[in-house]
This record gives sequence, C-alpha cells and structure tokens, in this order.
Amino acid sequence: MSGLLAGKRVLVTGVLTEASIAFHAARLAQLEGAEVVLTGFGRLSLIERTAALLPKPAPVVELDVTDQEHLDGLAGRLGEYVDGLDGVVHSIAYGPPGAFHFLDGTWQDVSSAVHVSAYSLKSLTTACLPLLEPRGGSVVGVTFDATVAWPKYDWMGVAKAALESTSRYLARDLGPRGIRCNLVAAGPLRSMAAKSIPGFSELADDWHTRAPAGWDLTDPDPAARGIIALLSDLFPRTTGEIVHVDGGAHMMGA
Repeated sequence: MSGLLAGKRVLVTGVLTEASIAFHAARLAQLEGAEVVLTGFGRLSLIERTAALLPKPAPVVELDVTDQEHLDGLAGRLGEYVDGLDGVVHSIAYGPPGAFHFLDGTWQDVSSAVHVSAYSLKSLTTACLPLLEPRGGSVVGVTFDATVAWPKYDWMGVAKAALESTSRYLARDLGPRGIRCNLVAAGPLRSMAAKSIPGFSELADDWHTRAPAGWDLTDPDPAARGIIALLSDLFPRTTGEIVHVDGGAHMMGA
C-alpha cells in the first residue's frame, strides 16, 4: 500500500456534512492509505450518512467531549475497530449565542465555548493516549487565527486562543512520549459551523481580496491537505506549531 498515511490508523472528530474540513480530512486520509474511525455526537444518523460518502466505509463512535464517561470509555470503544492510533484530528468547536456578544456574554456562555472548543483538545488527546502511546503519533487540531480580534467572533476568538495555547502545552508534555501536537489555522468556510456564527458574512466576504494566494469559501480541501501533511511522517520534529492554510490572509496588513 502506498500513500502518505499508509498503514496508519486515524481518528477524525467533527465530521457532520460533506462541507466540513473534517470530512475532507477523513476522505484524504483514506486515499493516502489510512484506516479511519469517526466520532460524532447528537446527530449520529446524519454523521453515519455522511460517513457512507467516504471512499471506504468508516465506523462512527459516539463521543460527547464534555462527558467524562464517554472519554473514559473511548479507548475501549475504538479498540473494537483499531488496535491502536497513529493520528487524531480534533475538529470540534461550539459557542452558544451569548459567546458571540463580547460585553454581554456570561461566564456560562464563555465556559461552554472554552470547554468544547479548547479544553476538549486536551481531554480527547488524553483519552486516546492508551492507543497512541505504544508507537507515538500526531494530533492535529483546527483553529481560526486567534492573534487578532475579529468582527462578531468575540468569545469564540478567546476560545480559539485557548485552543492554540492548549496545543502548545500538549506538545510540551507529550513530545517525550513521541506524540506531536499541531494546529491548522484555516480560513473561513461556508459550513454548518459557520451558520451558527452571527455576522459570518461580515467576517468572511472580503477574504478573497485579503488573501494573496486566493481563497474559496466553499472549498475545505486545502485545509484538509494541511491536516494530512501534519498527520504524516513528513514533519517528524514539528510540534507546537500553527500552520496557516488561509491563502496568506493572516500575514496581510489592513
């Protein structure tokens, strides 16, 4: 078998529809030779229908990253399908409506956003450690550049900053165990997740003019390719990094 991920076993979270970065990461992982398992929560029938669109059938394991019982049992449930993991893709984010109003957002709003969008990178990774540790591996998360204050993004921007910091600390603590942790900072995409962001169009519509390499709001493939590269063995000593896949918009001034 040939391919960047030949013989690897990869867990992909966050697949909901074909428009998601996670779906395309799972698709490309399979095409590059990986055995893929998906997780989902709440809309399992939809996720299973989406999984059926992948090049090969992929099992779906229920996982609520805020439920400690789900996390404690994850390695055992994954063990029904794979005998270990070489890669984990974290593509999970959520913010209640109040998280998109910075001055009015309550701690309940903020804590929910941080729990699901940032802390879950740590909890998911540690839940997978029994399957990752024997050979080491790569954890790749998806972020939205948190170095600036974006219109309308508000406490979700803070949650993404927490996600990016969490990735660095995981890289520090798990590097000696042979586990790398990196993030892909993707440009905005018109996905199911985007529909929950008030004012998304204001945030995204000028992206193609800001990105010198161009950007397509409907194409998750470039970000997915970044994930595949970081899952592969092409970056054996790269960890704690944030790779921008956004057409270059992040480095442009006003």
